[in-house]
Amino acid sequence: MYLRRSPRRSRLGAALLGVAALLVSACSSSSGPTAGSAGAADAALAALPRATPSALAPYYAQRLTWRDCGVPGFECATLKAPLDYARPDAGGVRLAVARKKATGPGKKLGSLLVNPGGPGGSAVGYLQQYAGIGYPAAVRARYDMVAVDPRGVARSEPVECLDGREMDRYTQTDVTPDDQRETDALVASYRKFAEGCGADAPKLLRHVSTVEAARDMDLLRAALGDRKLTYVGASYGTFLGATYAGLFPDRVGRLVLDGAMDPSLPARRLNLDQTTGFETAFQSFAKDCVRQSDCPLGGRGTTPGQVGKNLKAFFRKLDARPLRTGDPDGRRLGEALATTGVIAAMYDEGAWEQLREALTTAMKDNDGAGLLALADSYYERDPDGRYTNLMFANAAVNCLDLPAAFSSPEQVRGSLPAFEKASPVFGESLAWATLNCAYWPVRPTGEPHRIEAKGAAPIVVVGTTRDPATPYRWARSLADQLSSGRLLTYEGDGHTAYGRGSACVDTTINTYLLRGTPPPTTGKRCS
Repeated sequence: MYLRRSPRRSRLGAALLGVAALLVSACSSSSGPTAGSAGAADAALAALPRATPSALAPYYAQRLTWRDCGVPGFECATLKAPLDYARPDAGGVRLAVARKKATGPGKKLGSLLVNPGGPGGSAVGYLQQYAGIGYPAAVRARYDMVAVDPRGVARSEPVECLDGREMDRYTQTDVTPDDQRETDALVASYRKFAEGCGADAPKLLRHVSTVEAARDMDLLRAALGDRKLTYVGASYGTFLGATYAGLFPDRVGRLVLDGAMDPSLPARRLNLDQTTGFETAFQSFAKDCVRQSDCPLGGRGTTPGQVGKNLKAFFRKLDARPLRTGDPDGRRLGEALATTGVIAAMYDEGAWEQLREALTTAMKDNDGAGLLALADSYYERDPDGRYTNLMFANAAVNCLDLPAAFSSPEQVRGSLPAFEKASPVFGESLAWATLNCAYWPVRPTGEPHRIEAKGAAPIVVVGTTRDPATPYRWARSLADQLSSGRLLTYEGDGHTAYGRGSACVDTTINTYLLRGTPPPTTGKRCS
């Protein structure tokens, strides 16, 4: 499933840092092609006992030793957590933590933990590159800004699966197979990816779930000396934050869940909803594109449906004959990378101009460099051919949190009509992307469930009406599930809402963080 990492300073970076596993890893759940949400409605995440188990006492008693981490204004530390919370004495993991202390003036309100989503996005990198300098000055003045890379992510004992050249081949694999040979090649690619992850970290791979990451956040809360957790999470970070609230409702301070996920849905429903979300975002792009003088997919009067057909036809041409890109490693732009580049730009309307330029260059000049650059930003591939571990951690968490959506290519084929109905442009490739977890070397430990967090303080859930990656209906559902959920609606485009240009959204969230005043129980709408 495609989720989110959160904003960097540039507009496109704001979109891409919020993206998750695009054609690499699908969020997953029930394996049947007709699975719905039945069953999930009967299960709710249970809160943990308030008393700290004696076996965890040493972890809760630890204090962080801060040191310079090479980025001006930031300090770094290491947090220790048990590898397996059921066996705290059986070894641990070391988690990277970063902090930027409150700048003042005004009374300090404690620590504000941030998570950019993914799963797999580096929270430490996000803090240092954006949140610690880009959050509103009034918020940074009153809070110590803090981040921890979840287990298996970035600086926290990262999961590694493939080297750079292997990842290059993986990201170019045809994800719309036309025959058995191409289907076998896709399955082989998924298997190789999974086997690489299993060989790298066989023990850790069993313990990178969202529940464990949420429990790690409570250790960090204690180590920081905070009685309650104050937190802003984006996209997948909303699932992480909601999970924390479900496990520790009495320790919830001020929680903002922006671009919310719905934990009660099984994978087929999650992926279909998200496919619809990308189609909704593409329709907005298409309507805007044909009003521009440089739209390569049609002119004034062209319907969004025809724009989609034109793009799909272009993808089919790339499937048969990839374009040159000028890449020093010889990569060409095929359908897979082009689809990644287009979907990446759906996360933020600020990237639409760049997408039009990249499509124009590709369609008229047979030069795929622009779309390749969008795809590389999405995958976090640098010019030297190195990838961060974003995609590896993303698969590791997703495939552990829920059972695989489909267990065979035959099941995917059976679901193609539903996915293509949800999105004529992206449905086929998104359906095949759900197959990744079918070959995962570790059995999943999670299931769909509601999160109620009974007894928690008010929790602000933010939803954007035309969000491509976390459809608005998910925010409404999560706000309804949470016993203290307060829905904040942003009527607009793009993925997530805080810090993306709406003064109404920003003022509402800042007021909540600084004064503790949430939106009304009836919800609030912004544009």
